[in-house]
Amino acid sequence: MSILSIFKLVGCLAMLMYGMKIMSDSLQKMAGSQLRHVLGTMTRNRVTGLLTGAFVTASVQSSTATTVMTVSFVNAGLLTLAQAISVIMGANIGTTCTAWIMSAGFAFNITDMVWPALFIAIILSYTKTKKSLGEFLFGLSFMFLGLGTLKANAVDMDLGHNEAVLSFFESTGNWGYGTYLLFLLIGGILTMCVQSSAAVMAITMILCSSGALGIYPGIALVMGENIGTTVTSNLAALSANPQARRAALAHMLFNVFGVCWILIIFTHFIDAVCMMVGYDPHSTSANPAILSVVLAAFHTSFNVCNVLILIWFIKPIEKLVCKIIPNKTEADEEDSRLQFISAGLMQTPELSVYEAQKEIASFGLRVQKMFSLVKELIGIKDEKEFVKLYSRIEKYENITDDLEIEIANYLDQVSDAHLSDETKAKIRAMLRQIAELESIGDSCFNLARTMNRKNAGKEDFTDKQYERISMMFDLANDALTQMNTIFAGRRDTLDANRSFNIEIEINNYRNQLRSQNIKDVNNHEYSYAVGTMYIDLINECEKLGDYVVNVIEARLGVKQK
Repeated sequence: MSILSIFKLVGCLAMLMYGMKIMSDSLQKMAGSQLRHVLGTMTRNRVTGLLTGAFVTASVQSSTATTVMTVSFVNAGLLTLAQAISVIMGANIGTTCTAWIMSAGFAFNITDMVWPALFIAIILSYTKTKKSLGEFLFGLSFMFLGLGTLKANAVDMDLGHNEAVLSFFESTGNWGYGTYLLFLLIGGILTMCVQSSAAVMAITMILCSSGALGIYPGIALVMGENIGTTVTSNLAALSANPQARRAALAHMLFNVFGVCWILIIFTHFIDAVCMMVGYDPHSTSANPAILSVVLAAFHTSFNVCNVLILIWFIKPIEKLVCKIIPNKTEADEEDSRLQFISAGLMQTPELSVYEAQKEIASFGLRVQKMFSLVKELIGIKDEKEFVKLYSRIEKYENITDDLEIEIANYLDQVSDAHLSDETKAKIRAMLRQIAELESIGDSCFNLARTMNRKNAGKEDFTDKQYERISMMFDLANDALTQMNTIFAGRRDTLDANRSFNIEIEINNYRNQLRSQNIKDVNNHEYSYAVGTMYIDLINECEKLGDYVVNVIEARLGVKQK
């Protein structure tokens, strides 16, 4: 085997992986929002969740994309972890479509169809409405071109008669189950190294269809690929939140369990699959070209059977992963940063924008939590408790600063991709949202600092002042609650008028309290210094209300009249 042949093999694999990525990305662009809607509404029980996971994964040709969307819905409260596990099980079935597509590429000479498809793809890519379809055809063409050249290169390399390859496989062929375990390990390691189960499946199909590798060790490679791809997702989820890690762990447990029971009936199960496709694994005259079909059939049979066994044990799996990965403590929650954006997961702009929007919604909940701590601060008289709570608010202020920068950097990376005008407008609106949310965090901290300044003095607010401050805080909290309601809903079903009305109430009440404050100071009900701090709190709440309106305008694309 020459160095040139190795480079050809690697290049073909790269073309295959690139084609798969382009195809998956374009499918997600064409159907991303609809698929998210399906995923959020069609998972009422384990069966519909299973079918939904299979449908979505088959549609976008990416189990990773399905897992990312599923985890997002779990964290948003739209799906339970049990429902997410059923979707992930379905994703394992949906991803077997890739093996059948590759099997078709090996079974038939489809390279000639690539050139007209590329020509059509170029034409469509220059249109605005069909650009994603053109990208899909590009990806599909590159994938089939990679498969075709991979197959031709394998024929030129004559792997079935290559002494080095044959001697390696022969040296490991007499170890019984040890052989299967060895190839299972090799398959897992290869998948982790190349970060693509499709590439390992293609390599396995080459080796088997050329006659260099038998069907039993070849299927062991496929089983190793099933475990290797879950190790990759678990490593990617290490920096994510508990629910993301639980979903990834459930995926790994699902596949590991499947591999374990398959190993017990290994040869019998494979013989049954071979019989199903009309191939005799023990015949010396059998055509090895059909082995790509056998591998695809095994991949589907393995995942379907595994699902039929484990779908009845979703609740125990949920309890197990929750026990292994416990919830965060309150301190951990305040120390954490991004909740939804995971740097280790590769996503398309469609999914990336969606994840960023979820992160912004989480940002909104955090600033409201920060405001609730400020409300608690007002009623605290004990010095130690006051200092402890004030420190927590200060920590939240630092978190809001960091969140703004991290989300902005992420959106900046997303904007480097080829985006539609609509997506670019979404990103601009998101950048405005996070800037205004950070300003809300600043307002909360300013309120806390004013309270701290008041505590450092000898004078206190009167009961009437505390009552009026509490009413103003309630109005500001209503504004924040309505803001988070809008974040949680769909843009086309929401109305900004409720938020605008709250802002008008805040402004009117602020004006009323300003006038009343001047009268109270003149009547010597409290000192000018106390009145200044009191009106500072009122003005800061009014500023906070303005920032909330700015967030809602950016979110819904409307202007307050």
